[in-house]
Amino acid sequence: MMGEYILYYRGKIIGGIYDNRLLLKPVKVVMDQLGQTRLERPYEGAKEMILIEDLEDKSFLMRLIKDMYEVLPAPKV
Repeated sequence: MMGEYILYYRGKIIGGIYDNRLLLKPVKVVMDQLGQTRLERPYEGAKEMILIEDLEDKSFLMRLIKDMYEVLPAPKV
């Protein structure tokens, strides 16, 4: 079962919104910036993703997303 919304940034999947939770792919650059992270499964049988709890700091979120973009693989064609 897929989540409610899949999130893309410049053509790459960065995460999704599942049951009113913002979950991002568990890439090292994000985990390093967040320090202590909480991993959750978006749905049963899925890989764990990083739960983002602070949604108010928009500049921090954009920095995370831009940094993720640099290390995520190119989309499959």
